[in-house]
Amino acid sequence: MGAMARIASTRLSRLLTGWSSEGSGPLPRRLADALRELAERGDVPGGSVLPSQRELALVLGVSRSTVTAAYGLLESEGWLESVRGSGSRLRGSGALDRYVAEGRLVSFNARSDGSGAADLSSGALPGLGAVGEAVGALTRADLGDLLGDDGYHPYGIPALREGVAAYYRAAGVATEAEQILVTSGSQQAVWLVAQALVEPGDTVVVENPTYRGALEALRARGARLVPVGGDGPDGGADGAGPAELRRLCAHGRPRLVYLQPTVHNPTGRTLDGAARREWRRVLADQELFTVEDTACAELALGNGTAGSDDSAPVPLVADLPMGSTVTVGTLSKLFWGGLRVGWVRSSPQVVARLAKIKTSVDLACSVVDQLVAVRLLDRLPEARARRRAELRGQRDAAEALVRGAAPHWEWTRPAGGPALWVRIPGVDTEALAQLARRHGVSVVPGAAFSPVDGFRDRLRLPYAHGTGALAAALPTLLECAGRAAG
Repeated sequence: MGAMARIASTRLSRLLTGWSSEGSGPLPRRLADALRELAERGDVPGGSVLPSQRELALVLGVSRSTVTAAYGLLESEGWLESVRGSGSRLRGSGALDRYVAEGRLVSFNARSDGSGAADLSSGALPGLGAVGEAVGALTRADLGDLLGDDGYHPYGIPALREGVAAYYRAAGVATEAEQILVTSGSQQAVWLVAQALVEPGDTVVVENPTYRGALEALRARGARLVPVGGDGPDGGADGAGPAELRRLCAHGRPRLVYLQPTVHNPTGRTLDGAARREWRRVLADQELFTVEDTACAELALGNGTAGSDDSAPVPLVADLPMGSTVTVGTLSKLFWGGLRVGWVRSSPQVVARLAKIKTSVDLACSVVDQLVAVRLLDRLPEARARRRAELRGQRDAAEALVRGAAPHWEWTRPAGGPALWVRIPGVDTEALAQLARRHGVSVVPGAAFSPVDGFRDRLRLPYAHGTGALAAALPTLLECAGRAAG
C-alpha cells in the first residue's frame, strides 16, 4: 500500500466493529480513540487517507458532526494531517511494514459476551454429542505406538490420512493417503495454499461473493483478486462465471481459481450439473490451477427423501488433473468448530510443499484431536443425517419468520449451509450493521464477503442455533434498516 493510499470506507467499517460500545466518553472521543488504535497496531498503515467525513458517517450510521469532531480530535493530538486536495491522512506509529488486516474476520474477535440482544455474527454450528462421546471413548490403547515417537506428524497421523482418503474413495474418487495433508481446520488449509502457491501481485480468480476467510488469506499474501459470477443459484446468470473466466484468460493467465461449487459460503447455493460441467470445461481448457473449498459441502440439505442425500459430496475438480487441483475439506463444520481438523487433498508434490510451510507454523496438529477425528469419520453418515434434518427445520422456520416480519426482504432458498443470504432493497447494510451493534445485535454485512466490497444491500442471517436469536434481532434490524435506507 502506497504512502497516500486511500482506505475504503467498507474496510474501515469492518476494522471499527464494536467501536461505539467500547471505551468511554462521547461518540467522537470513542471514534477518535478507535482510529488511533488502528494506527498504533498498524492495522491501517501510516499515510493512509481516510474516507471523507460524509462517507464515513454514512457507513458508520452516525452524524457527520460526530466524524468531524473525531477527525478534529485526532488532528489536535497529532494523529491526523489534512492535506489540501487529498483529504485527511492518518499518521502511523512508526511500526515496521507488515501484513495489514482486511478486517473480514474481525467479528470473531468482537463476539458478544451474551449481554446483548442477539449475536448473529457467526454461522458456525453447535457441537454434536458425537464429539464428546468420541473424546470420552479414547483410551491408552488408541495412542498405542504413537506414544513411542515424539508426537510430531507434519502430514497428519497415518490413521487419519488413510481415513480421509477412504472418505473420498467411498464417494468414487480415487485417493491415496499420500495425497492428504491434515491441517488445523479448513482456514489453515486455505492459508497454506495462499502461502505456497501465490506470490504477491499474482492474479487469483474468486467468486463474488465468497468465503471471507479466503479473501483475508489471499489478500494477506498480496494477491490481486478478480471476481467472477454472482450470488444467483447458478453462481451467475446463464453461466456468467465460466464465461467471465474464459474472457479473463484471453487477456492473462490467473495463478489460480478459488471456488465453492457445493454449499457456497455465504449464499448456500450449490451448482447444478450443467453449471458444474461448464466450470469443469473452462478450467480444463485453460489448464488453470483450481482450489475447491468443500468446507460446507457436508451441510447440503437435499430434498429430505430417503436415500437422496446419504453419500459424501463429489468434488467438482475430481476429474481434473491431480497436479493442478487442491480440494479443501474439514470436520469442523459438520461436527463442531472447536474440533480444529481439516485437510488438503492434492498431488503428493503439492502436499509436500504445503507440509513444509505448515511445519514452520505449528510443527504438527494435535495427535489427540486427530484420534478423535478418526473415530468421527466412522460416524459421518449418522452425523450427516442428523445435521441435515436439523438444518432443514431451522431453515424453514427462519424463512417463515423473516417472511412474516420483513416481507419486502429478498433471498433465494439455500440448498445448504447455516444461513440466509438476504437482500434488503435500498439499504446500506454496512451502516445497518454498525447501528444494530449499538443496540446489542451483531451481524455481518454483505461487503465482508466480496473482494470488491460489493453487495452493500446484503446481510447474512444465520439460523444454525435456532430462530430464537433471529427472532430477538429482527425488530432491531428492521428499525436500523429504516435508518440506514438510502
